[in-house]
Formats: sequence, structure tokens, C-alpha cells
Amino acid sequence: MFAQELLLRQRAEFLHALCSSGSAQHLESVVDILLAKGVLGWEDYQSLQFPGRTLYANARQLLDLVYTKGADGCGIFVAAVEQVLPEAQRASLSFSGCPPCLEDKEKTQSASAEKLLAQRPSLVCKLQGCIDAVLQALVESGQFSPEECDEVQLPVHTPSQQARRLLDHVSSKGEAAAALVLRFVQQKEESKPQLNQKKPTPTQEFLKYQKKLTSSVSAQSCFLSTYGGTNHMALDDVFTEVQLELPQSGVGVHRALGLEDILGPVGIVNEDADTVLVSGEAGSGKSTLLQKLHLLWAQGAALQDFVLLFPFSCRRLNSEHRELSVQELLFEHCCWPDREQEEIFQFILDHPHLILFTFDGLDELKQSFLDEHRLCRPTQCAPVHLLLFNLIQGSLMKGVRKVVTSRPEAVGPGLKKHLYKEVLLKGFSPFSIDCFVRKHQRDSTVAAKVLASLQANTALLGLCHSPVLCCIVSQCHKELLGCGEGSPQTITDVYLMILQHFFQHHSTVKRTVGGWLQENLKSVLHLGQLAFKGIATSCYIFSDTDLEKCGVTEKDVCMSFFIQSKDMSLGHSKHYEFLHVTMQCFFAALYIVLSSNHDCSTIPKLFELQDMRETSHSSKCFKACLPSSNKQEKILQECASAAETPNLQITATFLSGLLSQRLQKLCFHCCSSVMVEKKSRQVTRCLSKGMQKHFRSIPQPVQGEKKSMHAMPGFVWLIKCIYEMQESSIAKNAISKLQVDHLKLTFCNIGPVECTALAYVLKHLKKPVGLELDNNSVGDVGVEQLLPCMDICNSLYLRNNNITDEGIRKLIANVIHCDNFQKIALFNNSLTDACTQHFSHLLKNKQNFLSLRLGNNNITAEGAKHLAEGLKQNRSLQHLGLWGNKIGDEGAEAIASALESSNSLVWLSLVGNGVGNAGACALAALIRNCTSLEELWLTENCITRTGVELMIQALKQNTHVKSVWLRNNNLSSKEVEEMKEIELRLTF
Repeated sequence: MFAQELLLRQRAEFLHALCSSGSAQHLESVVDILLAKGVLGWEDYQSLQFPGRTLYANARQLLDLVYTKGADGCGIFVAAVEQVLPEAQRASLSFSGCPPCLEDKEKTQSASAEKLLAQRPSLVCKLQGCIDAVLQALVESGQFSPEECDEVQLPVHTPSQQARRLLDHVSSKGEAAAALVLRFVQQKEESKPQLNQKKPTPTQEFLKYQKKLTSSVSAQSCFLSTYGGTNHMALDDVFTEVQLELPQSGVGVHRALGLEDILGPVGIVNEDADTVLVSGEAGSGKSTLLQKLHLLWAQGAALQDFVLLFPFSCRRLNSEHRELSVQELLFEHCCWPDREQEEIFQFILDHPHLILFTFDGLDELKQSFLDEHRLCRPTQCAPVHLLLFNLIQGSLMKGVRKVVTSRPEAVGPGLKKHLYKEVLLKGFSPFSIDCFVRKHQRDSTVAAKVLASLQANTALLGLCHSPVLCCIVSQCHKELLGCGEGSPQTITDVYLMILQHFFQHHSTVKRTVGGWLQENLKSVLHLGQLAFKGIATSCYIFSDTDLEKCGVTEKDVCMSFFIQSKDMSLGHSKHYEFLHVTMQCFFAALYIVLSSNHDCSTIPKLFELQDMRETSHSSKCFKACLPSSNKQEKILQECASAAETPNLQITATFLSGLLSQRLQKLCFHCCSSVMVEKKSRQVTRCLSKGMQKHFRSIPQPVQGEKKSMHAMPGFVWLIKCIYEMQESSIAKNAISKLQVDHLKLTFCNIGPVECTALAYVLKHLKKPVGLELDNNSVGDVGVEQLLPCMDICNSLYLRNNNITDEGIRKLIANVIHCDNFQKIALFNNSLTDACTQHFSHLLKNKQNFLSLRLGNNNITAEGAKHLAEGLKQNRSLQHLGLWGNKIGDEGAEAIASALESSNSLVWLSLVGNGVGNAGACALAALIRNCTSLEELWLTENCITRTGVELMIQALKQNTHVKSVWLRNNNLSSKEVEEMKEIELRLTF
């Protein structure tokens, strides 16, 4: 009975340990073991698969089930938890007195289905990375249908979840399918190179070094290193998973990834390369993600294929001016062996596949990536940046896996050709925001109030999708909850809030933000000058000498805007860095506003970044603002990196916010109001000039086509600057000259923050426009931010944007009242049947709606029936796209029946929907009766000769139809040739 008592006594601790990461991975791994050991039956397992239920609810359901299985079942559960959870997450649990229950027992298993269940935990791992190949084999053998493959490969699931769904489907298919999967996995295991299967026997000195390196990595990783300030937050206590995706590849969809997939087999683009790139915008959580991987390795919870892990910060490598060899780079910058350095380095050279290097912040390196100078000998000395570039592209230390983080702007084609894979980091999801705030706030009452405040202010909620801003908002909860209706709207507001938070922390007197600025003006100017010089010269780590030159005192350092850099390679003197690079940009902007040392050329030069980019010397825009010296001029000319433009853009964004009419008064007590107003007018002129430059670049349309503008990321940046100013007149004037019919903003890294800014500006357009936001990260919160500009949109394109049914619910409730809104495209999102009820309502009530495209989502026959209800009452729809869903014959019959009497439908696509002859029969009736139909797309379905013959008969009665597409259906080559002869409008 002890295991049952243990489970009951520690129920809350088990729940927290299994769910606190915000990921279902640990819970699902425990369930795998319980299934394999026979603790859970198939009905038990199915009861845990309730769609839409929260992670905690599923965990509670599992604990309830396990408790009913008696002492043995509870014992296996406890042992499974101990095996699955990392050591840090097991700390709150006691396992003493509970005997281990996971020993493998020898027994003969003749049935493949039984083996599939017994080996489930290991099979989940082995199947990741080869899901596509297994499914293809199952389809070719007749075990799986295309529809079942789609169910396995839903884009919202991680690779491990897809593997579990594959096993679930195979289990229901019987012996033949199970045997095929087991045979496939066995062949895959046998084909692995023998090199990776043989681990060398390390020497005693090597093991001592490994222990020392592990201890060093653990010490550097256990506390949150970025934007944590002086709070010393344990990383395990607050880490929350961010959204990880694979890059778009033209077709295909976003795929949700877990931490284990960063170095896993999913998404490989070049088997011969060694470098994994994790790219994301400033504040999206790159450094914290890498830090979590370091900690998991040091705890023995992940990455255990690597015996040594060497972490590097590119920011700190900037401070290394010597020429080094690879050996010196590893040992001096990470961990120095006490003895036998040559022996340990030789082990690294002999076994590169067991070694992992990580480089955080490639975009912060002063030199841009070069692919010209080749270094091949690890003993050869060279500048650090050349060592790094050769490690990344594989000339040095071939076979060593490298993980590099960077902002997207720093990653050009020259680097991308050397990548093993790329992973995109997209910040927090709405669930992650909730999870992070609850972790960060120990007081659940405070957490609830903060979350309620975010829900009441959607602009602030959008900002919190950036982990750095979410952390600031949570950390400054007292200021947030005390500001009432003046809740932050812009990024500048959030950073002013943290300014007030830190000043208040060091004073017992309460003042306004303006009062704090006036009282601490000297500190702000000293820190601002340091930040400004650093941004101008790509410097992010500062020595005591740097601080002294700018007048930064110990009191200024104690304000908590700084953290001490912990890199031992920088010697015995102390070195400092701002809490986050965005904090450095904020102080640089404050310096430009408050300092009387700047002439009027500073601001225009800051906004001339588009011109600077062409010369690759964007840092020269600050040249006139720094004290002149030959040495400094040389630095400004040489230090041109890809980091400079993004950081200068962030600085300009803050500058726009600080010089807005509503915030100018904060500065009047600190400097001349005349000068502040003059700088504000300069910013306004620069923004107007920048927008006009974009508008002048719009080409004249081809005759007969609409006038279209394909905007670049620089345009989005200007829009964000305008939003920071929060003045309708500026937004109206800036956008007044835009005369286009279609505005294209694809692949521009647009998330909820950018959506807020876009809506604020675009709502002032003079005539309706089509808005194309394909291949971004809009999400449900971003959709909500766009609502204010829907009145001016006649069409909205949101392909590949992680939008769910909840986002559609809010969108439809708004656009149903917008007279101009007529078209929407939502291919490759995460929509299910639930969204079709909202679209049905739209179709019933909006009789000028023209086009609905919902391709490559998760809509079934049930969703098609809901749509059909709306289609019956609609008299305007011209285009309906449902390709790549799962509506089958039943759904096709409902759609066809609803559209039979349509006089407006021109184009219908049901490609790849599992439609057979029953659906073809209904579609034949549609062809016969719908006089407006011109094109019908039925490629990649299951229609046979019988179904095609029905459509041929219907086509004889409708000459208006131009083409029916039937490629890749169940027809022989001979049948295809016969049908072509009979009806020329059929396309095979």
C-alpha cells in the first residue's frame, strides 16, 4: 500500500512536477511507460485523449486512474516519474521506500502488436524524424489511408506527439501494420553508422575534466541570466517553453517543435553540415532557451549523446582581441583542465560526434559572417571571429555539432548554406504567457490580477508575446496594477515602467516617472552615454574603464539596470552588461532625448538606416555624435556588423515613443522644452520622409492588374515607430500618400506587436486595401490586434500564421459588420470544425462575401456540413477552397448539395479530401445544375471510373464549365486516356 499512500500524499507535488514546464512531454512519456507495463488499458488511455482539456486536467485524470490500479500500478507510476523527470524537477518529490518497478522482464512475445505496446517508450524516440517514411510504407502496403496520415501529421503536434499518434493508429490496425512498423524501425537501427554506437572509454583525467566542465556549465545556467536583474531567479522555476517552428518551405505548414527537436532529426536540410541555427527577434528568448539546454545537459536530463558541452557568448568573444587556436578558445573561454590538456584535446579531436559547441548571439559579433578565409588546423592561431566562422561552416572541427543563436537579419545565404537545420523561435504563445506569469509570481492572487490586467489590455497582451517584455511586465506588477486606465500601450511605456520600478526600489519616496527622471538625471545620462557609445560601436560588455569614462558610478551600477558579466576569460577585473540589449537601446534613446550634447543631425542619421545598409557601415550614423578621435573613427568604420541596423532600429523606436506628445512632459523637467519639441518634430519629419520613400518605390501596375506594394521589414519598423508616438495625426499624415489596392507584408516577422502597430496606422487609409500577411507569426492575439483596421480591408490573407478557431471567432464577429470585407485566405493554419460554424454565420449574413479559402487545415465532414448551412443561404460567394482537409464523401455531398442552386460560384477546390464515387455523384449534380461554375478541382482524391463517368454525363448538360481537374485519382493509365478522348475539359 506504500506506493498508493505516496501518490496520495504527494499528489500536488506530482501535478506540479509533471506540468510546470508547460509542455505535455513529461506526462506523455509517463503514459507511454504505463501503457507498456500494462498499468493502463486502451480504454484508460483513450479517456486521457480528451481534446481541448488542459494539461493539469489530464494529469489529474491520470493520477485518479493510477490510484485505482492498486499498489503495483502506483509503484510503476512513481518509478516512471522518477525515470522521466529531470533531476531538478524531481527535487520536490520523495521516492524513498518505493521499490523500482521498471525492470524489463523476460517473456516471449509472438504478437507484433504486443511488442509495439511493450516497446512504446523507445519506439516514440526512434520514430521521430522518420514519420513521413513510415507513413509512406504503411500507405504503400495498404495499411493506412491518406486521411489517416493527415491525422497523424497534424501541424499542431510535436514530432514526439506525432509518433504517439502513429502508434495509436497502428495498434488499431492489427498484426500486419504492427509488424511493418517494427521491421521498419529495426532496419533503421541496423543502418545506423557503427561509429556512433561505439563510445570510447575515457581516461580518469578526462572524467575529472568532464565533471569540472559540467559543474561550470551548471553554475552558469542555474539562474536566469538575461533580464533577471538582481532577483536571482532559478531557471528551472521560471523557464517556460517558447514557440519553435521549422522555416517555411513554400508548401507545407508550421510544425510545432519541442526542446528535444532542436538537435533532433526533424527538419534536417543538409546531412553533411554540423550547425543548427536558432533564429528569433530581440527579446524572443534565444539566450534563455540556450541556457535551458545547457542546464538540461549539466543535469543529465538531455543531450546525453554529448560528453562535453562548450558554451560561448559572441558578445563576450568581442572582447577577445588576441589570436587563438581552437584549443585555447575552448579551454580559456569555457573551462581549463587542471592536468593533461593535450590528452583531453586529443580526445575531442578523435571523437567530434560526442562534442557540442553553442554560440549565443551571432548577430552581436562585431564582424559579419565571412565564408572566405579557410582554417583547417585546430592548432592554427587566428582571430576569434575567423575561428568561429570556420567552426560554423565546417572547415574546423568537422563532426562537432554546433548550435548558434542569432536574430534573422544577421543570417544571410552565405551562412545558411552551411546549416544542418534551422529552427525559428517565435516567442510566447497565449498559454505560455499565462504559464510564465504564474511561475514568476509566487503569490497566485497577484498572478491572477496581472493576467486579468493583460486580458483587459490587448495591446499589452500582444507585447507580452515577447518573453523579455512579459518578464518586465510581470516583474513590475505593482506599477502595472497601480496605473489604472493608464496601463502601458507601447514598448516605450513598458520600459518606462521598469525604469520607475528600479528607481522606486532604491527609494522610499513615491513619485511619478517624470519625478524619477528629474531626481536621477545624472545616473540616466551616465548610463545613457555608455549605452549610446556601445550601440554605436557594437559593444555590449563594459569594463571599469568604460564606466569611468562615462561617469558611471557604483551607485549607478546598483540601480540594477546592469548585471555583472560572469565570463572568467575577461580576467580579474569586473565587467558589466545591460540586463538585455533592448535595455541598452532604451538608455541610448534616453541619452539622445535628454542630453544637451547632441546636435540636430543625430536623429535624421538614426532614421537613415535604409541608405546605410547599402554601405554596410550603419554605425557611421552616430559618428557625428561621438567625441572625435582617429581611434574612434577607425572603430566606427571597421565595426560594421549585421547587429547594428536592428539595434539602431530599436533605439529609434524608443526615441519615437519618448518624443511623443504624451511623454514629452516627462522630459521638460530634465532639459529644454524647446529642444525636446524640436527633436520631436525631427522624428515626425523622418517618419514621414521614410514612408514617402517606400511609397515612391511602388511600381506602376501592369495593365488590368491592381496596384500592389510589397513592403519590406523596414516599412514595418517605421509603422512601429509611428505607433510608439500614439498620435493619430502623425499616422494619418504618414499613410495618406499610400495609394495601392493590395499591401503585401509576407515573411516580415510580423507578430502581435507589429499587428497592433499596423492596425493603428492602416485604419487611416483612404480607400479599401487587400492586406496580405502570409508566412508570419500573427496568431490569435495578432488577429485580435488587427480588428481596428478591418473596416478598410476588402481582403485578408493569413496563410501560415498559427491561427486557431478562437482567433477566427473574434475575427468573424468583427468583419461581419465591415461592408468592405469580401475575401479571406487561411491556408495552413490550425483550424478545425469549430471554426466552420463562424464561417457559416458569416455566409448567412454577408451577401457581398466573395472568397473563402481554408486549405490545409483540419476540417472534416462535420465542418463541411456546418459550412453547407451557410452556403445554402449565400448568394454572392465566387471562390471556395477546402483542399487538403478531410471532408470525405459525406462532406463533399453536403457542399455540393448546398451549392447546386448557386448563381455566383465560379471556382471550387476539394483537392486531397478523400472524396470517392459517392462524393463524385453529388458533384456531378453540382456540375449539371450550377450555371456559374467554371472550374472544379478534384485532384488527389479516390474517384474511380464510375465517378468520372457521372461527371462526364453532367458536363454534357453544362457547357459553361471550363475544366475539371482529376489528377491522381483511382484511375488506370488506360482509363485516363479513354476519358480524355471522351471529354476534353477533364484534366488528368
